[in-house]
Amino acid sequence: MKTKLLLLVIVSILLTSSTCMQKKKIVFFGDSITQGGVEPKGYITILSQLLAGKNNKNDYELIGAGISGNKVYDLYMRYEEDVLAKKPDAVVIWIGVNDVWHKQILHTGTDADKFEDFYLKLISKFKEKNIDVYVATPAVVGEKWDGTNILDADLDKYSEIIRKVAKQSGSTLVDLRKEFLDHLKSNNQQNKEKGILTYDGVHLNDAGNSFVAEKMYEVLSSHFIKQ
Repeated sequence: MKTKLLLLVIVSILLTSSTCMQKKKIVFFGDSITQGGVEPKGYITILSQLLAGKNNKNDYELIGAGISGNKVYDLYMRYEEDVLAKKPDAVVIWIGVNDVWHKQILHTGTDADKFEDFYLKLISKFKEKNIDVYVATPAVVGEKWDGTNILDADLDKYSEIIRKVAKQSGSTLVDLRKEFLDHLKSNNQQNKEKGILTYDGVHLNDAGNSFVAEKMYEVLSSHFIKQ
């Protein structure tokens, strides 16, 4: 009898320990910017280091699910395999640059109404599985701060759609468009097209990766991350 009781206690302790040690999963779902986020100096890697450093332990597993050239429709086509199959606790959606950019250069972008529709459908799929959803606005296509980048108007329009979608769906907003523009106004006095937070006007350089990691951390720490 005592042996059985001891075994039950040991099993209970092991199960409790296993539960406590289980990491929270966050999937970062997006395009080439997110694909690069898992590189040694990428924003996802830096964010993982921030979490480990500021919590003195690594309670979180960060998973990159970015594919170059993706638009919101592409995310919708692969959400089951690349997000749901990972069984995450949270997902960060960062999409929109190609939906806008490809309209201009390839004429294969996403019209605003379709962008909003697919975005809402995507969020609903995650909400159905009780996954916390974070939505990020597209940052820049060109780093001029005075509104003279060729796609500024469309980026503002699609960012506004994401802000609207966030409110409508009860998702948490990571407003990188606003954060980038505020930063560039103060740190790009020469009004350069690139070289401040990006190396080509779109993709993040080292400073940009650190910047995005900090902004992601600020929002996640307010809503999801245990302090």
